[in-house]
Amino acid sequence: MRHVGTQAFGVRLPIVSQGDDLAGMVADALFDVARANNLTLRETDVVGVTEALVAKSQGNFASIDAIAADIRKKFPGGEVGVVFPILSRNRFLNILKGISRGAEKVHVLLQYPCDEVGNPLMNPEDVDALFDSGETLFTGAGFKKATGNYCHPFTGVDYISLYQEAGGNIDVHVASDPRRILDLTAHVLVAEIHTRQMTKNRLLKAGAATVYTLSDVLAEPENGSGYNPQFGVLGSNLSGEGVLKLFPRDSDDFVRAVRARIARKCGVAPEVLVYGDGAFKDPLAGIWELADPVVSPAYTDGLKGRPREIKIKLVADGLAGTMGSAEKTAAITEMIREKNNNADKECVSAGTTPRNYVDLLGSLCDLISGSGDKGTPVVLIQGYFDDYSSL
Repeated sequence: MRHVGTQAFGVRLPIVSQGDDLAGMVADALFDVARANNLTLRETDVVGVTEALVAKSQGNFASIDAIAADIRKKFPGGEVGVVFPILSRNRFLNILKGISRGAEKVHVLLQYPCDEVGNPLMNPEDVDALFDSGETLFTGAGFKKATGNYCHPFTGVDYISLYQEAGGNIDVHVASDPRRILDLTAHVLVAEIHTRQMTKNRLLKAGAATVYTLSDVLAEPENGSGYNPQFGVLGSNLSGEGVLKLFPRDSDDFVRAVRARIARKCGVAPEVLVYGDGAFKDPLAGIWELADPVVSPAYTDGLKGRPREIKIKLVADGLAGTMGSAEKTAAITEMIREKNNNADKECVSAGTTPRNYVDLLGSLCDLISGSGDKGTPVVLIQGYFDDYSSL
C-alpha cells in the first residue's frame, strides 16, 4: 500500500505578458520541477493553470469605454436599472463606471442584508426590524437612516456611497426583492453571478421590457476590446486604471494545447484544467470565495464527472467489532477494488456530498496558489485518483 495520497505542488512561472506562449511555459516549468524535485509525472496527474494567466496571455482586456459602448447599444433609451451587484471594488466598480458612462440614468438596486456572495450591507442583527418596517424599497439615504452608516467589516468601505459616487447619473436604492427595480425602470441589467438566469426570468414574468445580464455585456468585442462569448464581463477583475481583465475565452483550446505540449516535453499527457475562484466559504468573513461564474471554465475530458467513492469511516464503523485493524483494512481494500471493477456497483457513500471533479480540483488549486505573492499560478496535483487500495 502507498502511504501517501493526494499531493499538490505550487509551480512558479515567470511573469506572463500578452502574446506569451503560455502552454509552452507551463510544459517547460513542469519538466524543470519534475527534474529538480525527483518527481515522476503520470498520466493521472492533474495540472491547473489559473484563469488570470490565460486571460493575460490572450490580451483579454476591456476598458470602461468598451463597456459604455455596449451599454448604449443594449439600452438605447438611455435608462438602465442594475440589479443586485456584488459589493466589490475590484469586481464591480469599474463595470458600474462603464454602465454610467454609457447611460443617461442609472438606478442601482443593492440587496440587503448581504449580497449574493455574503458581503454585508448592514448589521445582520438589525434585519428583522428592517423587514418589520414594511418598507420594500429604500433610497440609499433612507436605508442609511434606518440602519446607520454601515461600512464593510473587512474592507471598511461604505458601498452605498461608493457606488453612488461612481457616476453623477447614478441613484442607489436597496431592497430584498429584485422585482422592486421595476418601480424605477422597465429596462434592467441583472448583475448577479450564479442566480442571474432565475432573476432574469422573474423580472420578465413581472413585466420588464428589457432584461440583460452581465454575461451579455462584451459577449462580443467593442472596437477591438477583449470579450467573452459565454460569460461577458462576469469573472472580470480590476487590471489597471479604467481597465478590466476579463475571464479567458477559448479555454478548451488552451487546455488541449497544454496537454499536448506537456506530452511532447515530458512524455506523459496529464489532465489539465483552467481554474478561477475556489468554491468555498471563508469561516471568518462568512463570504463565498466564488465570485467567478464557474470554478473551471475548461478542462480535459478525463476530469468530467463526479467521484464515486466508498465512505471508509462509515464502512469501518459497520464492520464486526471482533475484527482487528489488519482484518478491517483488508476487508475495506477489497470492497474498494470490487467497486473499481464494477461501475454499476452501489457505493456506501452516505453523507458524502456529491461534487464535480473540476470544482474540487479547482478549489484545491485556488487554495494552493492563492491570489497574493506566492508566485505559483500553476498547480501540479498527484495521486488524486488513487484510493485506499492503490499500490
